[in-house]
Amino acid sequence: MTAVEEWRYETIGKAACEALRRSGFDARFVPNGAEALELIAGFVKPGMRVGFGGSMTLRAIGAQERVKQLGAELLDHNAPGLDPGKKLEILRGQLTCDLFLSSSNAVTMEGDIVNVDGNGNRVAALAFGPKKTIVVVGANKIVRDLDEALARLETTASPMNNKRLDRPNPCVKTGTCEDCRLETRICRIYQILRRKPSLSDFTVIVVGESLGF
Repeated sequence: MTAVEEWRYETIGKAACEALRRSGFDARFVPNGAEALELIAGFVKPGMRVGFGGSMTLRAIGAQERVKQLGAELLDHNAPGLDPGKKLEILRGQLTCDLFLSSSNAVTMEGDIVNVDGNGNRVAALAFGPKKTIVVVGANKIVRDLDEALARLETTASPMNNKRLDRPNPCVKTGTCEDCRLETRICRIYQILRRKPSLSDFTVIVVGESLGF
């Protein structure tokens, strides 16, 4: 990353954090994934149940490995070898875990957190349930406002996740949302957090790097 790119990500990242704080979130800017990982580690205690909301960002910074090293129980529904029953059990367990870790599809300069889900487990946990919630988001996901956030879901997050998951949906061919009606559609539940959920202990870590989709 060039010095100019670093400057831009730091500038918009810190501004987004200020907006998120006005929306009631505990928001912190860090320059890189390694520092984000250390912030997360400060909240992890041995034996606690830590849920993961299907995130390429968390995998990129090594969150699963770090949390396991710290002696926590991982509730990761994307872990290899899970049968459907066990996966569903883990998804439900994430709703009442001690710590829920996730990313977001978009964060606005107005202090909104915007997501789209297929099953709804991630957005459900972000709204209510876990004792502590941490969202880690790369500065590449920061947009001006809600309109740009929804556009980002259609042109970036959704097509790329469909491609990653090898879904036979139209956006994999066109590169943008076609508002399909297929059973394989993964964009089903849309969520906008305009303020911190009232009963949640909620931290947002904005990273001055490009992470995830």
